[in-house]
Amino acid sequence: MSSHSSHHQKHSEISPFAPAANDLLQVRSRRWFLQTGLAGFGGLSLASIKKLQAESQIETPGRDRKAVILFWLSGGPSQIDMWDPKPLAPPEIRSPFPDISTKIPGVSFTEHLPLQASIADKLSILRSVDCSASNHTPITMQAGNPLAQRTNDGKDGAGYPSMGSITAKFKGANDPDMPAFVGLANSWAADVWEAGNMGREFSPVKGLELAGKFKMPAGFETSRLTERAQLRQHFNKMRSGLDRDGVMDQFDQHTQSAYEMMLSGKVEAAFDLSKESDETKDLYGRESVGQKALQARRLVESGVTFVLVSGAWGYFDHHGDNVRWGGIEKGLKPLIPRVDRALYGLVTDLEQRGLLDDTLVMMMGEFGRSPVINKEAGRDHWTSVMSMVMAGGGLRHGQTIGSTDRRGGTVLTSPVRPQDLAATTFQHLGIDLGAHWIDHQGRPIPIITEGGQPIPELV
Repeated sequence: MSSHSSHHQKHSEISPFAPAANDLLQVRSRRWFLQTGLAGFGGLSLASIKKLQAESQIETPGRDRKAVILFWLSGGPSQIDMWDPKPLAPPEIRSPFPDISTKIPGVSFTEHLPLQASIADKLSILRSVDCSASNHTPITMQAGNPLAQRTNDGKDGAGYPSMGSITAKFKGANDPDMPAFVGLANSWAADVWEAGNMGREFSPVKGLELAGKFKMPAGFETSRLTERAQLRQHFNKMRSGLDRDGVMDQFDQHTQSAYEMMLSGKVEAAFDLSKESDETKDLYGRESVGQKALQARRLVESGVTFVLVSGAWGYFDHHGDNVRWGGIEKGLKPLIPRVDRALYGLVTDLEQRGLLDDTLVMMMGEFGRSPVINKEAGRDHWTSVMSMVMAGGGLRHGQTIGSTDRRGGTVLTSPVRPQDLAATTFQHLGIDLGAHWIDHQGRPIPIITEGGQPIPELV
């Protein structure tokens, strides 16, 4: 077990098998809204967000609606037991799960992925992802950058930002009344990589804490709060006992615009899953990861550009039956159907709504699992290779990309590096692959490192 193992006992994570209602969005009190909701997203004031949007060189009106939804399989998904079965391998290597055919001729998954198998013609299975720079954190793969690594010295990531944060800076939100980057995760530090040294204003919004912050308190009529003078009058009354940080001391045009984000009602509406039918909720699955996937679709549909979804911290860390998440049969077997349905539901729903070509969907973790099943009936961390899935984004699908050796532990053909994932993602979003940001020392830092290129089989 890794150095993170002790944390599995310390964090009160929600089980991925618990009802979704236990860990989805909750509306808090009006006082909580006034104290924290107006203070901003992820520690940044709303006024600052709107100021950044106003100062951006990118014009929001009329822009495209390209978006990304990233499923984070925290802990490291087993390639052999999911998308790269080796049915002819020796017993100590091959999966205990039989393989099944998919919509792609000659390509098989293990039997617990029947829904994804049924839409494999809409998927690309990347069987040769090189995770050699990664560790038991989201840093490297969510950054799409082999130079962003866990170092355990207080300087993790070397200051490099996540792909979501780069998206927030260089593209912004698809709707000016929505945040650009939202994370739907229970364990933030363990499952979400943020903005590094690029600036906290580009960090993701904590989506599971956001609902209710943009709900107007009783007694306030939104229709009467459209004039700047009225905004000043009403919010100054609330400020005296609640605003101890001086957040509302300056009511300039950006502040007014920030409150318009609240007054529009779009944020509150986007987080309201009660608007979805039982049929749609069932399509995604009623477990945590499924309902978060549904929430991600609502956010993208409402104008969020990058959404990260994590079911629970470490729930794919299947070392064996002696640890929290269990081994392959006791731990992974009941979990795979949840992510099978979540991805199937999302791809199906996006396609039915005409959103799939504009939305790039990815499902991955930090690395794969060891080829040999250990004495505890599990598999250990394996950075040499990982399998992952991509869909949508107007890319070419219905294929496998790359291959592994007969043991499923080494990249054999067409390696896909973290920087190649970043280049593919940014190209989909229309972000200049030659762009750079300026660090605290005034140095230009490229958004693509180490020669990253869009994955040729996809574009």
